[in-house]
Amino acid sequence: MVDKSEKFSWLVRVGYFSRAILYTMIGLIALTAAGKVSEGSDGIFRAIDDFPGGPVLLGVMAVGLIGYALFRLCSPLFDIENEGGNATGWAKRIGHAGSAVGHLLLAWSAYKFATAEAPQSGDGAQQAAAGVLSYPFGGTALALLGIAFFFAAVSQARKGITGSFMRRISAGAPAVTKTLGSVGYCARAAVYAVIGWSLIKAGWFSEGADEVRTLGDALADLAGNTVVFQLVAAGLLVFGVFSLILARYRIIPDIRKEDCLPAALA
Repeated sequence: MVDKSEKFSWLVRVGYFSRAILYTMIGLIALTAAGKVSEGSDGIFRAIDDFPGGPVLLGVMAVGLIGYALFRLCSPLFDIENEGGNATGWAKRIGHAGSAVGHLLLAWSAYKFATAEAPQSGDGAQQAAAGVLSYPFGGTALALLGIAFFFAAVSQARKGITGSFMRRISAGAPAVTKTLGSVGYCARAAVYAVIGWSLIKAGWFSEGADEVRTLGDALADLAGNTVVFQLVAAGLLVFGVFSLILARYRIIPDIRKEDCLPAALA
C-alpha cells in the first residue's frame, strides 16, 4: 500500500515533469518564433493546447504544477529541505515561497486552458495582480512578492554557479546533469529578476497590473538585446531538459504521515 509520503513524492515528480514541458516549450518558442513569446505564459499554454491531446496534457500539468507549488511551500512552512533558520536559510525559504506562488498561477492558467475557459484577452497573472491591487495594502503585497522573486533569483544564480543543487539529486543521474542544471539555473535567475522587478514596480511605484511579467513576458523583455535573449531562451530550454531529469532523479524528502513534517524535524 502506498503511504501519504510516497503519494506526495509522486505528485512532486509529476510537478517536475510539468515544469520540464513548460520550460522546454518556452525555450523552443522563443528560439523559433521570438514574437510569439511576447504573448506571455498564456501563449505557451495556448501552443500546448493546440497539440493533439493538448487539453489532457494541460490537465496533467495543472495537477503537477500544484504539487510542485505545495512542495515549495513546505520550505518556508516546515523547512522540508533543512535550509535552516538563519538569514541565509530564510532567504532561500522566502525564495521558495515566491516560486510556489508563481507556479500556482501557472497551474491556474493551465487549468483554464485545459477546461476551455482561458481568457480571450489579457494575461491571467496580470488579472490576478489587478485583483490584489484592488485591496488595501495590495500594492505592498505585490511588492513583497517581488522581493521574494529577487531572493529566488539570487538563489537560482548561486545554485547555477556553485552546482550545489547536485546534493539533492540521486547519484544515478546522467553525468551531464550538473552542466545542464548550471546553465538552466543561471537563465532562470535572469527571468526571475525581471519578474521580481515588475512586481515591485506594480506594487510600490503605482505602474499598474499591466506591468506584471510572467515567464514569457520576462523573456520577451530581454529581446532588446539579441544575444542576451537568445542565451536566456536557450538556457530555459536546457532547464526544461534538466527538469525532466529531476522528475526521475530528484531526492524528495520524506514527509511524516502524522503531521506532514519532514522526518528530520519530527
